[in-house]
Amino acid sequence: MRAGWAGLLFALPVLYGGCEWWSERPVKPSPGVLVSTEPVQSEAASVPALAKNGYAIRPLARYEIRARVLGKERYRWDQGAGLVPFDIAVGWGRMSDSAVLGEIRIWQSGRWYQWRTKTIPIPLREVTNHSANMHLIAADDSIHKQISRLRAGQVISLRGYLVEAKRDDGFTWISSLSREDSGAGACELMWVEAISVD
Repeated sequence: MRAGWAGLLFALPVLYGGCEWWSERPVKPSPGVLVSTEPVQSEAASVPALAKNGYAIRPLARYEIRARVLGKERYRWDQGAGLVPFDIAVGWGRMSDSAVLGEIRIWQSGRWYQWRTKTIPIPLREVTNHSANMHLIAADDSIHKQISRLRAGQVISLRGYLVEAKRDDGFTWISSLSREDSGAGACELMWVEAISVD
């Protein structure tokens, strides 16, 4: 009987891990540039303040983006996880082309999107200006579920706001408002009110 329970206890995490891997396995998209359009940013005049999970959220700009998902990372334990459980890395232009991405290793950790390549297939500036790490705040439970199901390789469209989020204890998180920056502070913090997958 003990052996049976031990086998079950061993099998459950393996089964869970297999199911999670299957649900998050990368999509293999068509070759070529999948997204030729640039993100669109505009003024967020007369937009009321938002709130979620103890954060006061101030819209800084309206934002729409269509991009290929390059990676997704879940965060459970850092101080921003209660507001932003998921980050996604995205690319557009030639950073949505499998021929280019096949030469670049991409990974996410510590709220950063990082990449490495032995031979740069496109200019360095194009890599940084046509890809981004995005911290996604779901406007509601339906949006949260859609974000949680995203997979690398999918082409998605997001609509909402780039925002600043503040907590009563003084913790502040603010979005970049440029597609040309890199390093600390270059990620987009986005309130997502609409999402679709091609």
